[in-house]
Amino acid sequence: MENKQLICDRLLECLYLTRQLYDLIDLDYIEEKELVVAHFVGGGKKEINVAMDSSIAMIRDIIRAIGG
Repeated sequence: MENKQLICDRLLECLYLTRQLYDLIDLDYIEEKELVVAHFVGGGKKEINVAMDSSIAMIRDIIRAIGG
C-alpha cells in the first residue's frame, strides 16, 4: 500500500527548494476525499483532486496544479 501523505511530505521538500514554489508550506493528503491541499505562505490554498491516482499520477497532478 502506498503512503500518499509520506509522498506528499517528500515532494514538499523538493518543491520548496524551487524558485517558483518557495512559498509552499504544506501538502496535506485527505484520504476520505482523495484530495491534496496545498498550503502557501499568507494563507492561500489550492485543492487538487487525486481520486483514483497512482502515486506517480498524484505527483504529476500536484505539480500540474501548482507548478504553473
